[in-house]
Amino acid sequence: MRGYRGGSYGLDEPRSLRDRAGEYALLPLRIFLGVTFVYAGLDKLTDSAFLSADGAGSIGEMMHAVRDSAAIPGLVDLALKSPSGFGYAIAIGELLVGLGTLAGLWGRLAALGGALISLSLWLTVSWQTEPYYYGNDLIYLMAWLPLLLAGTPYWSVDALRGQRRRRGL
Repeated sequence: MRGYRGGSYGLDEPRSLRDRAGEYALLPLRIFLGVTFVYAGLDKLTDSAFLSADGAGSIGEMMHAVRDSAAIPGLVDLALKSPSGFGYAIAIGELLVGLGTLAGLWGRLAALGGALISLSLWLTVSWQTEPYYYGNDLIYLMAWLPLLLAGTPYWSVDALRGQRRRRGL
């Protein structure tokens, strides 16, 4: 018997190009988000002005600028308690999320981290952007959701761990 049955293929059943394309449909999104978050994290970690508590281009200056227009000013107030610490936390978080996404290591957890970073940035930094669809943080939030739902089932450490588990059963 040929074709897709309930989530798996028989060993003797060939898969069509359409079936394989559907399986790998999220791979370009995963690569884009992974590379982008690694780049964003490294960019922040190597920019001494960004990691400063105050001054031109600093995280502190940005947080002060968006405080009154943020959807949740309390998040900004929390960041302003230690702007440099918050800057490092965001940068390291982006780097870990990006690396986890690219490697497919705990893919759903990495996607959740990316979604939470994007959500917090949307509710603070880009909340005042009009029209709303010009703000990139909302778009990133929506892009993380399919990976949160699907995980990283192909070309990933998660897939290798799953194969080992199945072989061990």
